Amino acid sequence: MYRTRRRFVEGNLAAALSEEPRRGAERKLTEKEEALLVATACASPPTGRARWTLELLADEMVRLTSHESLSRETVRRRLAENHIKPWRKSMRCIPKVDAEYVAHMEDVLDLYAEAADPQRPVVCFNESPVQLIGEIRQPIPAKPRRIERYDYEYRRNGTANLFVLIDVNRPWRKVKVTEQRTAKDFAECMRELVDVHYPKAQCIRVVLDNLSTHKAGALYQAFPPDEARRVLRRIEFRHTPKHASWLNMVEIEIGVLSQQCLDRRIDSYARLVSETTAWEKRRNAERARINWMFTTENARAKLARAYPKVPAKPTKKQRVKTSVLRY
Repeated sequence: MYRTRRRFVEGNLAAALSEEPRRGAERKLTEKEEALLVATACASPPTGRARWTLELLADEMVRLTSHESLSRETVRRRLAENHIKPWRKSMRCIPKVDAEYVAHMEDVLDLYAEAADPQRPVVCFNESPVQLIGEIRQPIPAKPRRIERYDYEYRRNGTANLFVLIDVNRPWRKVKVTEQRTAKDFAECMRELVDVHYPKAQCIRVVLDNLSTHKAGALYQAFPPDEARRVLRRIEFRHTPKHASWLNMVEIEIGVLSQQCLDRRIDSYARLVSETTAWEKRRNAERARINWMFTTENARAKLARAYPKVPAKPTKKQRVKTSVLRY
């Protein structure tokens, strides 16, 4: 405030509202040295270290440049300016986008865009493992001004599997709990889809991923040949591209199930069945649906760089020139 009043007295209102640049220390790293710092932070860390730290980067810059010392704060500010956080990383499924990937992706997207046909329903299918976890000590329930508390120790009671199915064109989903997810379990789920859930449909188009059990051969492993053939005559498998489970609409539903129902400790198979059944009935009664908005046109616009490049046909002038050169 003192300096502001002084500028007003000695000058005018404009001088009071504007402040001249203050003297400060010059940047310790030149532009080339900052580029070297960024390149170092993006490179592999030293042997024996999982990731770069600010101290490691400061020591490395001292080794690579003529600086006698460099503070971690200088390194932090330069990294922050370039939005680099070398101590962070995330695990992703990195797909190989080629012609095969694009073909499967557009096939699934066009299937989602088709008009609803009760004789040819579209069903998305996938499974999700669940751990059965019990309490060793009884949790303390919530009270006014005190949240619920539970012990960090738990008892593992095995695992179970959830088969989840949703209809793309109507508010219906089915959660089936099994002890395993073998080829036989998958085949039983497909037979129930045909005989119980869609007994009048001519052809059920099932969208699923490329898991080894998600094949027509799984039905021949579980049933006699005539029974397997009977079921398969009314099913058409549509596989998503490899490493592209986001294209399967049921993944969204599994996320909702995990958040609303499974985000707690469930200790037994019987309780898992009752809890998922109650969730399924309530969500079907609410007529909840997934609003899928990603279309083939969106894919071609947003993933244009990933699409394979088709060589352009030569013009008539280019063909004539080539024939003359050959002659």
